[in-house]
Amino acid sequence: MEGGPVLLAVLQANSAILDVEANCRTIAAAARDAAARGAAVLVTPELFAVGYAPRRVRAELEPSLLPALQERLAGIARDNGIALVYSLPRVTGQGDWQISATLVDARGNSLLSYGKVHLFGPDERAAFSPAGERPAVVDFNGIPTSMVICYDVEFPESVRAAAVGGAELLLVPTALAHGFDDVPQVLLRARALESQLTIAYANHTGEEDGCKFLGGSVVAGPDGGLLAEAGGEPQLLYAEVDPGAAARERRSVPYLDERRPDAYRSWGL
Repeated sequence: MEGGPVLLAVLQANSAILDVEANCRTIAAAARDAAARGAAVLVTPELFAVGYAPRRVRAELEPSLLPALQERLAGIARDNGIALVYSLPRVTGQGDWQISATLVDARGNSLLSYGKVHLFGPDERAAFSPAGERPAVVDFNGIPTSMVICYDVEFPESVRAAAVGGAELLLVPTALAHGFDDVPQVLLRARALESQLTIAYANHTGEEDGCKFLGGSVVAGPDGGLLAEAGGEPQLLYAEVDPGAAARERRSVPYLDERRPDAYRSWGL
């Protein structure tokens, strides 16, 4: 038996480069407000806790500080009784820096982690290495849930991999610059529709390290419709996710079941 709707909260805000204190205060205030509204999870933008400035983050952030920052973010979730998606750099055992995202539950326990596969632009490629893991899927409040990060969602392969793995909700921290309005308004809706899942997309606002951000955070449903959308200013965006919506869409038009992987391989895909 399906449960009731799950309320999502999406933080759209301006972060301060390498001012972890200020950024954590912003996340904590949003978590408090979202929890008071009854939201089950707060999704925050890409690298929000440290600010989106890939070269500066790589050069100036001391990696030994990351475990304490992870615990602090988990503590924000725990203190407010709300699950949290946060994005931070991570350093692999081989010494590679990657962009990561983590979903912790309302007790601060890690449920899901993911490393960004598709790096965007020269700054990211100079500062970070691409990850390679497939998006994993976990049960979150009765909804199979996965994550990708920013540019990843612009590739149909990433979203389809999550959907084929069973995901019905995709959480996406992002850092989308001004001028790419079609990404949230057209591309995100197409990704949600073609893989028949809900996508929650959390973006920065304002300017950080010379980059002007679009805002425009959205939550798109499995029929491609917009459940919520933000303008360009800081705000906390809310949307209800119907746990049965993805299954209904997949029964109506079975895109996932009617794929032809053997044919695609013969085409070189």
